[in-house]
Amino acid sequence: MYEAGDRAGGKIATTSLAGVAVEAGPDTFLARVPWAADLCRSLGLGENLVAPATGKAYVWTRGALRPLPEGTSLGVPCRLAPLARTGIVSPWGVARAALDVVLPRTRPTGDRSVREVVGRRFGPEVTARLVEPLLGGIHAGRADRLSLASVAPQVAEAAASHRSLLLGLRQAAGRVGPAGSGGPVFLGLRGGLQRLVDRLAEEVDVRLNARVDALGDIEAEHVVLAVPAFTAARLVGGEAAAELEGVEYASVVTVSLAYRPEALPGPLDGSGFLVPRVDGRLITACTWTTAKWGLAGDSVLLRASAGRIGDDRAMRMTDAALVASVHGELAAAMGLRSAGPDESLVTRWPRSFPQYDVGHEDRVRRIERLLPPHVQVAGAAYRGVGIAACVRQAEHAARRIAGDPPP
Repeated sequence: MYEAGDRAGGKIATTSLAGVAVEAGPDTFLARVPWAADLCRSLGLGENLVAPATGKAYVWTRGALRPLPEGTSLGVPCRLAPLARTGIVSPWGVARAALDVVLPRTRPTGDRSVREVVGRRFGPEVTARLVEPLLGGIHAGRADRLSLASVAPQVAEAAASHRSLLLGLRQAAGRVGPAGSGGPVFLGLRGGLQRLVDRLAEEVDVRLNARVDALGDIEAEHVVLAVPAFTAARLVGGEAAAELEGVEYASVVTVSLAYRPEALPGPLDGSGFLVPRVDGRLITACTWTTAKWGLAGDSVLLRASAGRIGDDRAMRMTDAALVASVHGELAAAMGLRSAGPDESLVTRWPRSFPQYDVGHEDRVRRIERLLPPHVQVAGAAYRGVGIAACVRQAEHAARRIAGDPPP
């Protein structure tokens, strides 16, 4: 493996704050699909898999932290009563969402955006204050651009097969069993996800600080480009490069903060909160790291994210200004009683979140068709941004190289 940087792992990076291991990038992977968890087990890390201590989360909107309602599929409501109780949307917004069950069926015509489908069925408030914070948070994207088929295929299927999206999602949820069944939704690794990278590096010939400027510089029968799409474009050239360059990226910053326990107004009851774009805040989400992972210690750790497609304010700020602004917003949301954090850590991820815009799946198919026969691509730019999805893509690439087509 040729790695241009001085460390392996890409966006997976574990560091420390206040003497505690914290993630500068992703802190979990999906557990209800097998690929990442199985990889950990195959590497002897199974005993270190750990689930978050709490699954409760909030949305900071309309002036308060409001609990995410039960009965949603990636933020899209399956039931309206829990949504109404949260206050995330206004009474008018709930009433507008209820029209989904009586509106005429909408016939799908090709790939469509999250906002086009969900907004048409449930109205603008549900889309802006509930669905976009969740789906947009995962992808640092916009509901009016994200492809529903790419980022929420189960929602796209329900919209295509049922007159009512709400009833279609409720029926699909009934087929897979009640919420909360079947084990944790997410898993992490005790001591940090960097352990997965380090363990993998023991099994692979990793060459650090080894930038590849042209595929002709290396001798290989097959090449897998596990790099951003814009880097792959530079390496492959031709028509494939034009398609690869078409994948846009958002830049994101994570800000980890340590506070004394007395700086908080009370115990943290949940894993954190999301922030809708419509509210105009700098931060897009906050993880209550200490509560999420049940950590003990002298400090309470929080991690905020800032930046999304079309919003590069955080990237333009100095670290000091960024920490001050993030602290101010967290104080407003949570009632922090402190002039600032005791310690902080800023990590910048420029051009790090690929955008699955409308037409994304067709673009990926064109890329794969236009690549040279001995070259494959894998990673967050193509068929899933999460760790588990990237592991799956790597497995599929390996199968194709071995002449064993993936399932």
